[in-house]
Amino acid sequence: MSDAAMPAAPGVAFRSGGTSPLLTDARLRRPLVALAALNFFLADARDGLGPFLDAYLATHGWSSMALGAIATGGGLLGMIATPLFGALVDGTRYKRTLVIVPVILVTIAALLTLRIPSVAMVIGGQGMTAVVGAVIGPALIGLTLGVVGEARFPDQVSRNEFWNHAGNVLSLAAIYVATALYGESGIVWLMIATALGAVIAAAAIDPKRIDHQVARGLAHDDGEPGPSGFTVLLRSRGLIMLAVVLLIFHFANAPISRLIAQQYSIELGTPFRTTALITGVAQLTMIGAAVLAPLLIRRFGLAAVFVIGLAALPLRGAIAGGLTGFWTVYPVQFLDGFGAGLLGIVTPVAAERILSGSGRFNVGLAAVMTVQGIGASLSNIVAGWLVAQGGYGLAYWIHGMVAVPALVLFVICRHSIAPPRATIQRSGNPADT
Repeated sequence: MSDAAMPAAPGVAFRSGGTSPLLTDARLRRPLVALAALNFFLADARDGLGPFLDAYLATHGWSSMALGAIATGGGLLGMIATPLFGALVDGTRYKRTLVIVPVILVTIAALLTLRIPSVAMVIGGQGMTAVVGAVIGPALIGLTLGVVGEARFPDQVSRNEFWNHAGNVLSLAAIYVATALYGESGIVWLMIATALGAVIAAAAIDPKRIDHQVARGLAHDDGEPGPSGFTVLLRSRGLIMLAVVLLIFHFANAPISRLIAQQYSIELGTPFRTTALITGVAQLTMIGAAVLAPLLIRRFGLAAVFVIGLAALPLRGAIAGGLTGFWTVYPVQFLDGFGAGLLGIVTPVAAERILSGSGRFNVGLAAVMTVQGIGASLSNIVAGWLVAQGGYGLAYWIHGMVAVPALVLFVICRHSIAPPRATIQRSGNPADT
């Protein structure tokens, strides 16, 4: 069935203003199951080799500086591509295709990198992974909003994250066992299996269940084109502040797990199993964060959950920088899973509240993701330089403390960044909060 088959199925009603499809439980069940499966398989399929590449190359003599430069280059390419793909998601009815094609390309790039780990192949593979992978996030968020509508969106984001992290945990366990039994060939077959699962899950989402007006954050289609690109970002004080807070946070947070995996993979000489264990601690914690997030939002509000997530990072950096021994991986990665896990859920929820009624939700969220990507990308090469200058401990301390300004800025601007749903404007422009 074509993605473009868009008229709602007979019997499907919509809320006043077109904000949410009122599907019966039976009709909603299949797309929700497909979304769960898609998030489960995308956990492994969307990032190719992901954190394993750093650990693998570190044990083959690559320096932290070189690995940081590659990560920065790939991140910058993805940063450039993200807003373009966000606009594409807003304007297209082929959202499932925008998940399926990147998954296939990312998997091919990862398999080629494993087969031929030369400098040219690593750089080229990471560049392609960054560019085509940049479309998956906006496409998945657009699919989610289009299927469940605004009212159910916050809870569904949490469910998406739950299944994503559950997929990560199972994938990491499988990688640990497969590499112990079969070496690198086990990785190859696991990557093919998860990519195939993601493709089947995306294809299983009935396109008639996707409201593309709701998917772009548009309550009413008045025939006027919405604002484009960074115009959406620049029109909203709340969105600007959200982007700046996330830029600082991800500059501080992004390299820490990579550095931990590098450090202990070199010490222990088992890159895939060590990285699987280190990453698994964070992913298990993120499952708990995904379960708690909607409860915390309802009980304490969106702003309070932001504060909790942001506050975890300075403590994480202090533990990683101040204590030694492999056991520190557990509290450090627990704090990563809890803090970053909460922020991964509240970020699209905050963007949806700010941009509700604009018709440019995906491009606006993509602009925010691009700005945060600047921080994450630049931090990798800075972290590599810090390791070269003063060791891993120095890098952990500095990156942990960089997160403090993000927390302070959020507290000052919390009403703009995380508005209560009751104050959301339903105009044709982003709510300038």
